[in-house]
Amino acid sequence: MKIEVFGPGCPRCEQTHRTILNAAAELGIAADIQYVTDVAIMAERGITLTPAVVVDGELVMTGRVPSPAKAKALLREYCK
Repeated sequence: MKIEVFGPGCPRCEQTHRTILNAAAELGIAADIQYVTDVAIMAERGITLTPAVVVDGELVMTGRVPSPAKAKALLREYCK
């Protein structure tokens, strides 16, 4: 499983990355979690609002920082 957090390196995007990492660890989800800061890759993938979270190629959240509870709910839903 691959989880990508997209953002230019701003505090909101870094917080999203940390929240996703923590949620995955707490849920025991083994995943390749990457933090993508390259704007060219974001443009290529159609990411226009950050932070954005992509699970196995599917955009599952964009434009907001998830709470820990929301991050866990997203991972439970998309990481089956």
